[in-house]
Amino acid sequence: MGGNRAAVIGTGQTKYVAKRHDVTMAGMCREAIDAALADSGYTMDDIDAVVIGKAPDLFEGSMMPELSMAASLGAVGKRLIRVHTAGSVGASTAVVASSLVKSGIHKRVLAVAWEKQSESNAMWALSIPVPFTMPVGAGAGGFFAPHVRAYIRQAGAPEHIGAIVAAKDRRNGAKNPLAHLHQPDITVESVMASQMLWDPIRYDETCPSSDGACAVVIGDEKSADDAVADGTPVAWIRATAMRTEPLAYAHRNVVSPQAGRDASAALWRDAGVTDPLDEVDVAEIYVPFSWFEPMWLENLGFAAINEGWKLTEAGETDFGGRMPVNPSGGVLSSNPIGASGMIRCAEAARQVQGKAGDHQVDGARTALGHAYGGGSQYFSMWLLGADKP
Repeated sequence: MGGNRAAVIGTGQTKYVAKRHDVTMAGMCREAIDAALADSGYTMDDIDAVVIGKAPDLFEGSMMPELSMAASLGAVGKRLIRVHTAGSVGASTAVVASSLVKSGIHKRVLAVAWEKQSESNAMWALSIPVPFTMPVGAGAGGFFAPHVRAYIRQAGAPEHIGAIVAAKDRRNGAKNPLAHLHQPDITVESVMASQMLWDPIRYDETCPSSDGACAVVIGDEKSADDAVADGTPVAWIRATAMRTEPLAYAHRNVVSPQAGRDASAALWRDAGVTDPLDEVDVAEIYVPFSWFEPMWLENLGFAAINEGWKLTEAGETDFGGRMPVNPSGGVLSSNPIGASGMIRCAEAARQVQGKAGDHQVDGARTALGHAYGGGSQYFSMWLLGADKP
């Protein structure tokens, strides 16, 4: 990747809603791009390359939309790269964009990711037969429910842990004006009383289907230094990691996938982190179904195996806890699939820049942005810091 320093200089997001009938995909992306450029102080003329990411084209029924959208994305006459790693694609897009800067290839890169789920049917797109694979026929929730059941059985976790996560993240989302769902009065009891969809996943423990876009501007060391000199805080990229494993193989650990463990181990190693729980101030973790918070706390090395739920139950992942998780509301509050991973990365940047508004974690100096995709086989993440590494 190269040893050059890079930083997030600007971020931009749309308001996440169920259906954006007022704009096309191109118009929606442009909202996020313009916001990120304004936040960074740059114009499109200052950008050397554009990296875009989205979930499978079947989610919207538009094949390779980046080609017809090139002008709207500001990519005409510039390098345009598309990234695809299923649901983790937003974070992978940010990581690829950062690699173009850290390698010295470009000085300033714009990354943008989006989804307009209202234009198709993600449940249908996730349920069609795939060659050599038995169709699930139940979308993502039906696919992941057995993984969650395996975790509960293996860890001996009480059944209300998922409800604690859901209530926390939805309350957090109510503090975020861009979040799709605002439910400030949600409680553990109301979540437990909601309809069971895929045992043990209840209705209020699932992510919504959202339309929206997210963009980040990444600059080299000089660009970042100039921004800081002008009074614009930046988020220094301390380390990035991506790992992938096959969807299915004998004795695969679906509760704590090897690819996730390998990616996080590489991230902490490259960032010089020896105790993630003590050294990371806030984490934006990809949690589309509530039980994945304790599962990923273990997978990422924040907790020992079978111990992640205890951090959740003790309130350590809430505001005021040892390490707040998803202060923005997370994927449980907003889920434009192709952008969801980049939102985690952008929100991590906003935290260390001190720009997170009502969901700002006091004293946040180091933040994790994380995403997973597919059948938990794609993992992408980065660690950001307020201080120059």
